[in-house]
Amino acid sequence: MRIVLVGPPGAGKGTQAAFLAKNLSIPHISTGDLFRANISKQTELGKLAKSYMDAGNLVPDEVTIAMAKDRMEQPDAENGFLLDGFPRNVSQAEALDELLETESMQLDAVLDLEVPEDEVVKRIAGRRVCRNESAHVFHVTYKPPAKEGVCDVCGGELYQRDDDSEETVRKRLEVYHTQTEPIIDYYKAQGLVVTISALGKVEDVTTRAMEALKRGEDDK
Repeated sequence: MRIVLVGPPGAGKGTQAAFLAKNLSIPHISTGDLFRANISKQTELGKLAKSYMDAGNLVPDEVTIAMAKDRMEQPDAENGFLLDGFPRNVSQAEALDELLETESMQLDAVLDLEVPEDEVVKRIAGRRVCRNESAHVFHVTYKPPAKEGVCDVCGGELYQRDDDSEETVRKRLEVYHTQTEPIIDYYKAQGLVVTISALGKVEDVTTRAMEALKRGEDDK
């Protein structure tokens, strides 16, 4: 299967992508991993991406698309893949369609993880991280430490990262609604979108996703 995974920040895309890829025996292709791998290996694309990042600029779509193309052409992706973090906007979605058409391939589904906005804010803004090197993660609601502000594992101070503040989370959600959410309508027009609730236990969401993907395949 060839799947695109979408959803707002805090929807648990990375976690679900790993489980789904394993269950479906296809590679999980994450944009973040692609950037890190290309930069670490100092590929031409990695050097190009780093030059934009070092200058404080966004990496152009064509560089991201080229990295994704290179990864999708690897032998382990021959029977399918799960894209996480790409495409991020409609122009990238259009470019992906063109790329797949060139390779005589097509997407099987776009899995939309649905989470209410208030829950997204609660999930991310409630995270607390240990200042020590271990960087253990807790949550004020879902995984509170035994003693407030103190790491259960090493006794280090727990703090809220700047990226996890409510103000920053709401800004990230605005970017998602403006740039990424429109691809859902783009793919709905192609009959590819499968929407599930991403609330509840991780394993329950995975089961829900697998069942929805199977129904989608059976309906074709």
